Amino acid sequence: MPLLIKGGRIITATEEYKADIYAADETITRIEKSIDASKLPKKTEVINAAGKYVFPGFIDPHVHIYLPFMGTYAADDYESASKAALAGGTTTLIEMICPGPKDEPWDAYQLWRSQAKKKAAVDYSFHMSVVRFDNKAKQQFEKIVDDGIASFKVFLAYKGALDLTDEQLYQTMTLAKKLGVIVTSHCENAEAIDAMQKSLLGASKTGPEWHAHSRPPVIEAAGVHHICSFAELTGAHVYTVHTSCDEAVREALNARYRGVDVWVEAVAPHLVLDESYAELPDFEGAKYVMSPPLRHKRHQDILWHGLKSRSISTVGTDHAPFTFDTQKKMGLEAFTKIPNGIPSVQERVDLMHTYGVLKGRLSLKDMVSACSTQAARIFGMYPKKGTIKVGSDADLVVYDPKPKARFTVKDSYSNADYSAFEGWEKIGRPAVVTVRGQVQARNGEFVGTIGRGQFIRRDATHG
Repeated sequence: MPLLIKGGRIITATEEYKADIYAADETITRIEKSIDASKLPKKTEVINAAGKYVFPGFIDPHVHIYLPFMGTYAADDYESASKAALAGGTTTLIEMICPGPKDEPWDAYQLWRSQAKKKAAVDYSFHMSVVRFDNKAKQQFEKIVDDGIASFKVFLAYKGALDLTDEQLYQTMTLAKKLGVIVTSHCENAEAIDAMQKSLLGASKTGPEWHAHSRPPVIEAAGVHHICSFAELTGAHVYTVHTSCDEAVREALNARYRGVDVWVEAVAPHLVLDESYAELPDFEGAKYVMSPPLRHKRHQDILWHGLKSRSISTVGTDHAPFTFDTQKKMGLEAFTKIPNGIPSVQERVDLMHTYGVLKGRLSLKDMVSACSTQAARIFGMYPKKGTIKVGSDADLVVYDPKPKARFTVKDSYSNADYSAFEGWEKIGRPAVVTVRGQVQARNGEFVGTIGRGQFIRRDATHG
């Protein structure tokens, strides 16, 4: 069905202007000051966007949906995660594929794709994690890239499960350079973390409040330095995921100064939550255990300033939902057994608007850049995604900046049984969310079609 959005204020990463948008056959075909609805096909759906913003569909470049982790699985599937994303204005997800070291990469890739194929209501793609590197795996990675996956993921954490040797890391990044693939990296130090965890547990420091002590900022900064050193050696392009602290950001910027092609991602929890939440009594702090951990509040200003200056490129979520009553409590006797993650795919855009734009930390254009455009550019989807142009997919968010409400688990589509932002004020909400021209959410409610989401073949643009 054709779609006309009338009278809205269009906001992109670089422009702000009032115009009408017409979409047909899933793409934007006209952007004009005024489009006469009476001259359009009778079945055209007309959306009045007067007094509202019109954003390009938001992209979350870092989510976990199908996730085996610490002996359990993430609570969401593509149906619940899609609904949550769309209710919050996100129209495209890039999920991390996280196989075990004994799994074959191609089989893992097919497994993750099968989880999305019939359940996704958003468009989607993947980062392919490299957790081992040998000749057999190398051939499969080449095949996966040829199939439209333009990014790898490496972990400098999780000893014995996901981490690589330096030899394997060098081989991975050499291949990435050859294929034009960007390497996204969880930047910590698996050996150091393992040693600190053992020391803390040996001293009977077992609660969730000790999680952050096992992964201090210096460890994350060392990880950023490490991946950037290998990028300097190989010429590969790198992207530091969930960058949480001043020290880590500085290492990335220092590497950029040396000529390393490095992009930096922040995630919503690190922008608005601090370490005190993980220190809540009665094991409540387990709700806020993620890696890298929540930091001292002083680091938040660094991240916000980085986003405003655009030295930090993107805001994702690292959405990794686990239930508190059952899954998080696996770690009652040892923080090392608490599944890591804070669900936030539904909340991200409203958090950015309420605590970023309305607090004067970002402009609306900065928000679009960080939550949509830069992810599309970095990961080979622009201008199909991430902007409002003739020929782009009609992924659009008509955003009403006026409604006031509260974040609550009752309004969440995620299968997690808590909200990390319970009771917090939110100002603004997505009034209409479209994916390729079809309305998939209205006023925070999913109204779309499960299974309509499409796999996005991405271009390897980092040669």
